[in-house]
Amino acid sequence: MNTRVMIIEDDLVIAQLHQRYLEQIGGFEVVGIATNKVEAEMQLSLLSPDLVLLDVYLPDGTGLDILQQSRTNQDECDVILITAARDVGTLQQAMRYGVVDYLLKPVVFSRLEAAMQKYQLLRQQLTEAGGLDQGLVDKMLSNSTGASVSGTEKLPKGIDAVTLDKIRKLFHENVSLTADEAGEKMGASRTTARRYLEYLIGTGELISDVNYGTVGRPERCYQRKG
Repeated sequence: MNTRVMIIEDDLVIAQLHQRYLEQIGGFEVVGIATNKVEAEMQLSLLSPDLVLLDVYLPDGTGLDILQQSRTNQDECDVILITAARDVGTLQQAMRYGVVDYLLKPVVFSRLEAAMQKYQLLRQQLTEAGGLDQGLVDKMLSNSTGASVSGTEKLPKGIDAVTLDKIRKLFHENVSLTADEAGEKMGASRTTARRYLEYLIGTGELISDVNYGTVGRPERCYQRKG
């Protein structure tokens, strides 16, 4: 099922651009676009989106006002702030209201894609979790604003967030893949895929085993831990 998204942005052209970005990423359905505070509050109550892409500066108010009212109303929606606001106070207030990410304009597609894929992964992990342990809690909180405001999690040289999210998505289902298979699915070389797979082994997200098969050299197979 697609994630239902509402876009609140005072510039209709930018809102439509974000909608096209989401269509390219896949897994998201834009159910509403609002260009001012009055429209936004009306649509929020009627549409009940899963996720809101929220601008701060609106012609008749601010996105932070909308966010505060949404939390007062106990609306069950997550919020990603997309804004030109670069002052620390706006960021701190957004964090207090529990935004899941904070993107600065102008937003490039790769950064929005990384944020949306991270959000998809978070939702799936929460849906599949039968209970909480500290490792899962730490993983959940690493996807919150505290990690994402700086852009991405701290990654070693040769590992970028967008490609890492693509690798992670391959293991949403309980599958077992070799480096060759993973590379083919994500459009990368075996060497590149293996570098990312080994990184996820190191973080404890994946485990590996050796498949000897019937002929040829043994192959290392990767799958999601647990």
